Amino acid sequence: MLVFDHTTKQITTEKVRKPTDPEVVWIRLRDPDASEVKHVLSDLLKCHPLVVEDCIKLNQRPKMDRYQDHIFISFFAIDQQHEPIEIALVVGANYLVSIYKHDIPVLDELYEQFKNIEGKMEFPAQILYHIMDQCVDEYVMVVDHLEDKIEEWEEAIHKNPYSSIAQEVFRLKRTTHALRKIFMEERTVLSNISHQRFPYTLPEADVYFIDVFDHISRVVDSIDMFRDSLTSLLDMQISMKGDRMNEIMKTLTIWSTIFLPLSFVVGLYGMNLKGIPEYSWNFGYVYVWGIMIFLILIMVVYFKKKKWI
Repeated sequence: MLVFDHTTKQITTEKVRKPTDPEVVWIRLRDPDASEVKHVLSDLLKCHPLVVEDCIKLNQRPKMDRYQDHIFISFFAIDQQHEPIEIALVVGANYLVSIYKHDIPVLDELYEQFKNIEGKMEFPAQILYHIMDQCVDEYVMVVDHLEDKIEEWEEAIHKNPYSSIAQEVFRLKRTTHALRKIFMEERTVLSNISHQRFPYTLPEADVYFIDVFDHISRVVDSIDMFRDSLTSLLDMQISMKGDRMNEIMKTLTIWSTIFLPLSFVVGLYGMNLKGIPEYSWNFGYVYVWGIMIFLILIMVVYFKKKKWI
C-alpha cells in the first residue's frame, strides 16, 4: 500500500496494515483471495459485512452505498477490447481500498505518479478523484476510437455498398449499449458525489468531481450519437444496395427492350414459309441487318430523350 504521512509529507510503500490518524493510504488488491479481502476490510478497517461481500463477488453495477464510517463505490475501467472491468472502491476517513480482478494500466500509472509526485493523495477523495478521472479519460479514448471506426465504415459503404460490415456494426451496437448503461449509472454516482456533501474530501475539491461529471456526460452524449449513427449506417447501406440493384435492373431491362424487336425481326424471317419476298432478294441479308440496326438507333434515341439512359 502507499502511505502519505501528513507529519513528514512523505509517501512510502509499506505492507498492508491499519493506517494511523496522520496517514492517508491507498491499498490495492488485485485478484485477491476472499480471505485476503476479509482480512483487510473486516479485520483491519472494520467495514460493513455487505461491503466485504460486494468486494469479494465483484459483480455489481456502478453504484455508491453509504455506511456509518465508510463508503462503497463500484466503478469501471475499460480495456483495449472495450470490455468493462469492475473496480470496487472503499473510501474511509484516511484510506481508500481498490479491489479488481484484472490488470488495469491506469491504476498502475497512478500508483507510480503518487510515488513520484507530491500532493496527489493528501485526502481519500483526492485519490478517488484521480482514479475516476483516469477511467473517464479512458472512456474518451474509446469514444474517439469508435468515431474513427464509424467514419471508416461510412467511407467503405460509399465505395462499395456490398461491404461486409453488418456483423461488426451489430457487434458494436451491442457494445455501445452495454457501455451506455455503465456510463449512465456512473454519471449518477458522480452526480451524487459532486452535488451532495461527500464526507472524505475538502469543500474546494468538489469542483474536480464536477469536471469529471461533465466529461462523462459528454461521453454519454457521444455514445447516444454513435448508436444513431450505426443505425443510420445500416439504413444507408440497405438504401445504397437498393439503388444499385435498381440501376442494374434498369440496365438489364433496357437491353432486354432493345433486343425484343430484334427477336421479332429474326423470328419473322426465320419462318420457313413460301411467299416471303425478301428470301429472293440478292441483298436480303443486308436488308434485315439494316432493319435491326435502324430499330436499335431509334430505341436508343428514344431512351435518351426520356433520360432512361
